[in-house]
Amino acid sequence: MSTDTVFQIVNTLVLPQWLLMLFAPRWKPTDFLTKYLPIPALLAVVYSYYLFFGNSALDWRSFSTLQGIKTLFSQDAAVLAGWIHYLAFDLTVGSWMLRNSKRRKVPQGWMIPCLIFCFLLGPVGLLLYLGVRSMKQQTIY
Repeated sequence: MSTDTVFQIVNTLVLPQWLLMLFAPRWKPTDFLTKYLPIPALLAVVYSYYLFFGNSALDWRSFSTLQGIKTLFSQDAAVLAGWIHYLAFDLTVGSWMLRNSKRRKVPQGWMIPCLIFCFLLGPVGLLLYLGVRSMKQQTIY
């Protein structure tokens, strides 16, 4: 299967869970997805394949220098693996944020921008959530 096809598949794979977290956060299937993380786990399998068994052998020394990283990411398979890494971790963090916000009773309306930023910009969404959560805690006490 081509890297372009896998790219399309993994991008499509994460969208339903992100949409459920945004628009049906309290639905049982959403709870299941955010608790057991089957989609990030599946992405981790695909990621592992591209790291260890893909078309290009991964030179682990590439991680020790910026030039090595640039050289590594000149390969389509490595860029795809990096993208899958982002998708899996962002979805895992978004799932945690949603579970945590429910436990802390953060209103869903406050979570929507946090989840959108987490989907688009990963750590920025996490930072926004931590700020929202902090403000929410201060209003309680």
